[in-house]
Amino acid sequence: MPTEDLLNRHLSNSPSLEFPLKSPGPEGTLGYTEDDLLNRPSGDLFGMSQNAGMSGSGANATDPNMVILSTLGGWPNAALGAHTGHNELYKLVEVAAHEFRRLGQLPFALHTSDTCDGRTQGTIWANISLASRNVIFKSLATQLRGIPCAEGVLGIATCDKGLPAMTMLVASLCQFTGNLPGIIVPGGVTLPPEEGEDAGTIQSLGARFAKGVVNLEQAQDLGCKACATPGGGCQFFGTAATAQAVAEAMGLTLTHAALAPSGFEIWTDLARGSAESLVTMRQTSLGVKQILTDAAIRNAMTVHAAMGGSTNLLLHIPAIAHAAGLRRPTREDFHEINLKVPRIVDCLPTGIHPTVRVFMAGGVPEVMLHLAELNLLDLDALTVTGLTLGENLQLWKNSDRRRILRERLLAEDGIDPDDVILSPARASALGFGPTVAYPTGNIAPEGSVVKATSIHRRLLDADGIYRKTAPCRTFTNESSAIHAVKEGIVRPGEVIVIMCRGPLGAGMPETYEVTAALKGIAELSDCALITDARFSGVTTGPCFGHVSPEALAPNSNLGKLRDGDMIEIFLDTKQLQGSLNLVGENGVAVSAERGDQILAQRQRREDLEIDPHLPDYIRQWALIQHLSGGPWGGCVEDLTTLEAALGPAILPA
Repeated sequence: MPTEDLLNRHLSNSPSLEFPLKSPGPEGTLGYTEDDLLNRPSGDLFGMSQNAGMSGSGANATDPNMVILSTLGGWPNAALGAHTGHNELYKLVEVAAHEFRRLGQLPFALHTSDTCDGRTQGTIWANISLASRNVIFKSLATQLRGIPCAEGVLGIATCDKGLPAMTMLVASLCQFTGNLPGIIVPGGVTLPPEEGEDAGTIQSLGARFAKGVVNLEQAQDLGCKACATPGGGCQFFGTAATAQAVAEAMGLTLTHAALAPSGFEIWTDLARGSAESLVTMRQTSLGVKQILTDAAIRNAMTVHAAMGGSTNLLLHIPAIAHAAGLRRPTREDFHEINLKVPRIVDCLPTGIHPTVRVFMAGGVPEVMLHLAELNLLDLDALTVTGLTLGENLQLWKNSDRRRILRERLLAEDGIDPDDVILSPARASALGFGPTVAYPTGNIAPEGSVVKATSIHRRLLDADGIYRKTAPCRTFTNESSAIHAVKEGIVRPGEVIVIMCRGPLGAGMPETYEVTAALKGIAELSDCALITDARFSGVTTGPCFGHVSPEALAPNSNLGKLRDGDMIEIFLDTKQLQGSLNLVGENGVAVSAERGDQILAQRQRREDLEIDPHLPDYIRQWALIQHLSGGPWGGCVEDLTTLEAALGPAILPA
């Protein structure tokens, strides 16, 4: 329709011009007291007027304020969200709000939506993802402070950045005046298709089609069915699922809350129960600062290791601790825990089972029962139930919920729950290794990260050691790397190096388009990847990320590598020791000592550059997080560090 016709129709739509000019207003009166009028801020009083106006009645406008914060996306029966993880969260918001009203509380629902790493993967906007966690946290924190009379916070979130941001928000209540209670409702998981591929495997479709692994008809069918239900996080134990497990391990959710199937009553019941628990916390003066302690952080790190969690939580757990005003765990702390804690969960992408089976087998509390037997948890840590972790686990062990779900998994899916969550002895006998290692070496003198448990056993020797010496092929962005993979430029057995993808260079995006392609193309499955970027939680194989210093840092060796340099990789997957070294050039390997000399003589490559599509606000975050400890410090924005860096010249005495 021509623009002029549209405008004429708009200007001549006479029925829409009929509306009242006044309203009788809400029913009833406000329950002000004399003390309210004499002593409370005008904002509190006006807020009550707003409450009456929004609800149409003054009857409950002064009830205790309970704030529901969510990462809701989409709108029911109208518009889609950006991803399944937030597409159904409105259901949890609604259930929690009704429960608050039943309990005599006044609910407020506010939200800041989140993006999907998978949707931006390989696009020019993959660079926004990690920094968006901090943006979401700030937005949620701002909205919460916009309800000054809040007496409790219920946070609802699901996915990679939204849930870590929400956990940071609830953690930050530790630093509020008073003893504010808070609780988290994880958004759960989507179900796997009856036939087809999970949402992680499906992301290599383009590369597999380019190599003739799948045809067009197969790709069309597989792509359609991968996200089999409209809500929940992906079906593998990636960042979203790990973030849910970590929130529960910290004591911030109800027992057996992580990984519930989205959209079903067992999922919505978590919102009802969490609202009731939050009211009880308020009535008993149980605040987040009594729950989120150093012990709770360590419990979360222990569960992360036992479940083979995403390496992205190495960024998020320190950030959650920082938001709570606690000591940020270090790389050494994670290393110590990973050496002690057995991995006992068989779940995609490293294993074979989807996340809903982990939930049915008992989820986080079932894992914690095994860890408790090994004395690896602080069972005296308080939780949002008002009980200690140990008390929660005892109730879980004897619960009908545990018995019925585990029986259903065996009867209806033919899966023994003890094959999903294994005893430590059985996991060890089957060759389950520890989760995360931190190789150093002349390429990564300040460290790197690899999910050791994700390297296929055929690439390891009898002692569980991965060794590789091969020439490298270098790229300064991911798009050129994936092009080289699809076009056959990358040869079998090479080491792929992708630089300029750290926080300073590109916002530290995930490089899953490349790692998924390497996994999905058989002849490239022996290739290794080294990068200053990070990885999707679904990444598997010999992929070494978080290389530090990153390529654009002044003292980086990564930014000196060239095509044909010989790279030596060593990783002991049992002792979690490893190294990434330049050992020669022009296809000739000599030694790490010779590599040190070569790197000392070289200048940084001239083609290194900041991603031209990196928005200014992401660059600002990158600079501040670099001053605040960088990725090893959780990519936070630490005000004390920033003030020290800026110096007294611009700050008041």
